Amino acid sequence: MKLKKILALVLAAVMTLALAACGGGNTPSNDSSTPSQSGNNDADAPASGSDSSGSGETISLALWGGEEDQDLLAGRVEAFKAAYPDQTFDIRVGVESESTAKDTILTDIETAADVFAFADDQLADLVDAGALLSIDSMDQPIQAYAGKSVADIKAANVPVSVEAATYNGTMYAFPATADNGYFLYYDSTRITPDQAKSWDTLLDAAQAAGSKVGMTLASGWYLASFFYGAGFTTGRNEDGTTTMDWNGTSPSGVTGVQVVQAMQKIASHPAFLPVTDGDSSNQIAAGNVCAIVSGTWDSISCSEAFGDGYAATKLPTYMAGDKEVQSGSVAGCKLMGVNAYSKNSGWAVLLAEFLTNEESQIARFEQREAGPSNINAQSSDAVKANVAQAALGAQSGFSVIQKVGGKYWDPSKSFGEQIAQGTIATDDASVQTALDDLVAGVTAPLG
Repeated sequence: MKLKKILALVLAAVMTLALAACGGGNTPSNDSSTPSQSGNNDADAPASGSDSSGSGETISLALWGGEEDQDLLAGRVEAFKAAYPDQTFDIRVGVESESTAKDTILTDIETAADVFAFADDQLADLVDAGALLSIDSMDQPIQAYAGKSVADIKAANVPVSVEAATYNGTMYAFPATADNGYFLYYDSTRITPDQAKSWDTLLDAAQAAGSKVGMTLASGWYLASFFYGAGFTTGRNEDGTTTMDWNGTSPSGVTGVQVVQAMQKIASHPAFLPVTDGDSSNQIAAGNVCAIVSGTWDSISCSEAFGDGYAATKLPTYMAGDKEVQSGSVAGCKLMGVNAYSKNSGWAVLLAEFLTNEESQIARFEQREAGPSNINAQSSDAVKANVAQAALGAQSGFSVIQKVGGKYWDPSKSFGEQIAQGTIATDDASVQTALDDLVAGVTAPLG
């Protein structure tokens, strides 16, 4: 095994260089906690070649995933062990929500899990803190043990998910899903497909049916749909601040004032129901809506509530001035990352790759209806026949990866709440002032 040890040391040196290139104040030093391909024995991590035999030492790994994924992860871990029968593993599966993973991990990176799931909007902060291993630098062991290259993995997943897993040109995680977006659910016994195409006809139809159309406005995630659809943008600077042009004019000729006034018109309609963030399933189950803007996580609730009328489609259009605008959306993905301090980083990378491969993504869809990022998995008959997944696909052409810094969230939430409550006057000057204040708050320096 001398050749294997030599190759492992070479790869460990490559890893050290890759980590140094990442920057970040928490980049590990070259001591016992330094992420390594090999450690002191062959079993610590796969290195090169096709020999996957173990040395007899047990490889210990900690894996974190959402509570709803625990059964799935447990099953896929057993499948991973079976794929490497000559190696002994101790893989501990723990609960950590994808939405809070970053906060927990950055509390103490070195003691966090070796492999963890997280939402794509946490990627930049995790990379800047030195918490994530570069997947691009792990190409050789992935090829040797998983039989595929990093280029193969990128090509196997939809481009938007690869973009979501990439920061400053480097891939830092494996795409797991491409379903963290939103669209329109509706009850086709009360809303026709044509009525669902625009906010005006949708709201009028809901009013005629004695029901409501629900949407969360007090959230920078949902609120952005109106601005992104009109061609406005946000961005994240290297220092963590946010760029935003919502108080100007978009390339399509729509002004931010016109977008807000369109939202005010929608929010003031008698059939519009502003939904508190996270409360959509309760509103659906209570029978308060005949249509709602939400995502795949509410597919079961909508199916049960709407029964034979269960339907879904892309978001409605709206009128901004004299222009009809297709509402945009945020294309979100769930990712699987590897802790930069993992003492068994090679095996951790292989586990993360395995948990996000085509087979695992199909299993995740079958168990939880989670939308795959894997192109082959997306093309399966079951996925294509799924009402929510079809609607997500219809909306995907109008969605973007949301790039924002930390100061985006509170001002945008407050701004959306003001629109929902009707506390901003509708005249041009008042709306412009409110937008200027929003942009000033969102783009303010950190600290």
